[in-house]
Amino acid sequence: MITTPAYAGAAFGTSADGDLADPAIRAGVAGELGISDDWAWMSQVHGTNVVLVTEPGTTEASDGLVTGLAGLPLAVRTADCVPVVLHAPRAVGVVHAGWRGLAAGVVAAAIDVMRRTGQDPERAAIGPSIGPCCYEVGDEVIAAFDGRAVQTRQGTPSVDLWSEAAAQLEGLEVWRADLCTYCETGFHSFRATGTAARQTSVGWL
Repeated sequence: MITTPAYAGAAFGTSADGDLADPAIRAGVAGELGISDDWAWMSQVHGTNVVLVTEPGTTEASDGLVTGLAGLPLAVRTADCVPVVLHAPRAVGVVHAGWRGLAAGVVAAAIDVMRRTGQDPERAAIGPSIGPCCYEVGDEVIAAFDGRAVQTRQGTPSVDLWSEAAAQLEGLEVWRADLCTYCETGFHSFRATGTAARQTSVGWL
């Protein structure tokens, strides 16, 4: 797991961690992190629904979870999409941010849910995902981000998902992994291999 250097409460998965949906593997990772191995999970659908959770298990269709319970870790699974962890003084949130969700404001939606609980987010961490170096996209994706295109290493059109996520975190202390799941070793990448495997990231109080 990749942990944030500035603060505890967020860890981002790699392929080497194994499938954390497996209880035995998850228990080992949770033990290393010093957290419960009973996590809350999302039924991820590339939307903007964010659910306030109070117990472990899998939620309804959603792409964000928020809790104020210190003993309840929140999980997000990715293989090119952006995992984001948010922290307020007494709340934590996780977000699954693909291009559709980012364009629709899923990170901002999670912040809004946290604020409605009376908790203002103060910091956030953006984990590994496909980077602008490798994320070749078409006109539909560029249009979804109001034409904010960059270029891949090959000179083809791209969108910088890391910066798009950071833009929805304006005013927060933001840590970014800036690791590309497509071209860096040690990550599952659907774009690169069509894999069904996912790395799991986790946020907790």
